[in-house]
Amino acid sequence: MRLSRYFMPILKENPKEAEIVSHRLMLRAGMIRQQSQGIYSWLPLGKRVLDKVNAIIREEQNRSGAIELLMPTLQSAELWQESGRYDAYGKEMLRIKDRQDRPMLYGPTNEEMVTDIFRSYVRSYKSLPLNLYHIQLKFRDEIRPRFGTMRSREFLMKDAYSFDLTKEDAEHSYRKMFAAYLRTFSRLGLRAIPMRADTGPIGGNLSHEFIILADTGESEVFSHKDFVNFDIPAEDTDFDDVAGLKAIFEKWTSVYAATSEMHDEAAFDAIPEADRLSARGIEVGHIFYFGTKYSEPMGAKVQGPDGKEHLVHMGSYGIGPTRLVPAIIEASHDENGIIWPASVAPFDVVLINMKPGDEACDRICDDLYAGLAKAGRDVLYDDTDERAGTKFATADLIGVPVQVIVGPRSAASGEVEVKDRKTGVRDVLTVEAVMNRLAG
Repeated sequence: MRLSRYFMPILKENPKEAEIVSHRLMLRAGMIRQQSQGIYSWLPLGKRVLDKVNAIIREEQNRSGAIELLMPTLQSAELWQESGRYDAYGKEMLRIKDRQDRPMLYGPTNEEMVTDIFRSYVRSYKSLPLNLYHIQLKFRDEIRPRFGTMRSREFLMKDAYSFDLTKEDAEHSYRKMFAAYLRTFSRLGLRAIPMRADTGPIGGNLSHEFIILADTGESEVFSHKDFVNFDIPAEDTDFDDVAGLKAIFEKWTSVYAATSEMHDEAAFDAIPEADRLSARGIEVGHIFYFGTKYSEPMGAKVQGPDGKEHLVHMGSYGIGPTRLVPAIIEASHDENGIIWPASVAPFDVVLINMKPGDEACDRICDDLYAGLAKAGRDVLYDDTDERAGTKFATADLIGVPVQVIVGPRSAASGEVEVKDRKTGVRDVLTVEAVMNRLAG
C-alpha cells in the first residue's frame, strides 16, 4: 500500500478528549473516529489491526472445537421475556419497537437467541458437546462510556455458548475455553491472568475474568506474582483430553487470583508479602458456567442415553476485540507511539523513501516493495513528499514492527537502513540482505 494513496488521517496534536494513552494514540494514528458518545468508526489502519485480532480469536476458537455462526444484532423481546431477563437487565439494554409496534432490543449478549437456535434443532445427547460462537456487534448503553473503544457503547464481541448433557461435561467445555483464552491472549502479545470473578447479569456460579495488568485498568486485582512464569498451553494441546485440560485449569487456578469483587483478604494475606501482587488491570475476556439458568425457562432439553429428557448445561465465553486493540496499546507503547506485536501489526514493514524522485531511492524502494509483497509481506510504502522528521514520526506513531529507510547516500551504494521499532536497533544492510531477512 502506497501511503500517498492510503487513507490514514494522522493528527499532530494530542486530542483533548483522550484520557488514556491508547485512546490518544488511536486517534492520532487515524485508527478510529468518534461518531457519537461511545460509538466509533474504525478507519482503515484500525480495521487492519482489528481484522488480525479477530483472525487469531477465530483460529483458537476453531482449534478448541467451537463452530462459528452469525446471529442478528436485533433480537425479539419475547426471547428475553421467556428467560426472565428482559425487565431485569436494566437501562444498559437499548429497547426499541418496529413498525408493527413489536418490542425489540439491540442485543447486549446472545444467551437467549442461541438457546432458541439450539432447542429448535438439537434433540439427542449424541449431538453434544456443542459450542457455537460468533463475532458480532453488541450495544450496551453505558452510563459513562470512556477511554475510546476500551469502554464504548457499541462494540465487537466474540461470544461462544456451550451445551452439554451433564455438569461434568459442561465443566470440561469451560476448561476448553479457559485453555483457548490463554493461547489467544498469548498470541496477541498479552500476558493475561485468569481471575475469579463475579458472574454479574449473565448469572451462574463459576466465572473467570482474564485481565492484563495496566495502570489505566478499571479493575483492582489481587494475585500471586507466580502467574507471570506459568506456561501457556501448546499449539498441539488436545482439547478432548479431559485429564490434561483439568491439570492445566487446576494449575492456573491453584494460585490465588481475584478481582476486587471476589477479593478474599484472608486468602491474599496467606501469600508471603514478597509474593503478593496488587495492581490495576484491564479485563479482556470473561467466561461463565451457569448450568441450566437459560435451558430451564426456555425448555432446551435433549434425550439422554437413559431415554429420558434432560435439561442441557450451558456456559458462555466472551472476548471483546474492540477492547483488545486499545489493551494491546496500553501494554505496548513508548513516548513516540504504538509498538505493535508482529501478530497484529497493521503492516509488517513500513518502507520509507527519503527522497522520492531520486533515481536510486525510487529504484530500490520499487524493488523492495514488489519483492516483499511477492513474499507475502504487508508493506506500507511511504512515497510522500513529507519532511524526513515527519516520515520518521509517522512510522514510530503507527508502530509497524520494522522500518526500512532508503536515503540517497546509502542508496547510491546499494544499501538501506533497517530499524526495529521495539528496540530501536538500526542495521545498514544491502538490498539483498534486507530481502533475505524480511522475506524469509
